Amino acid sequence: MLNRRALAMLRAVGAGRAELTCSCEPDLRVDGLPCCDQATAHDLARAGLIRAAGGPVVAVGQWTAAELTDEGLLALDGTPAAA
Repeated sequence: MLNRRALAMLRAVGAGRAELTCSCEPDLRVDGLPCCDQATAHDLARAGLIRAAGGPVVAVGQWTAAELTDEGLLALDGTPAAA
């Protein structure tokens, strides 16, 4: 079960307000500001709920748009993405 902070982070990603660094432990920023709980951001990425959005290839350590995975959408609202 996700706590309120993790759900808020998922909502920000779903709203297109978040970016991730390209790394195995990606950092998250929302509205251009660093997230206050990077450990939770790492947990969300490791759990496969968020990822770097598809698009141009970005170098390791660079920022790129974040997006929810199908699992992230399901965790957020219980509705799987349309196939």
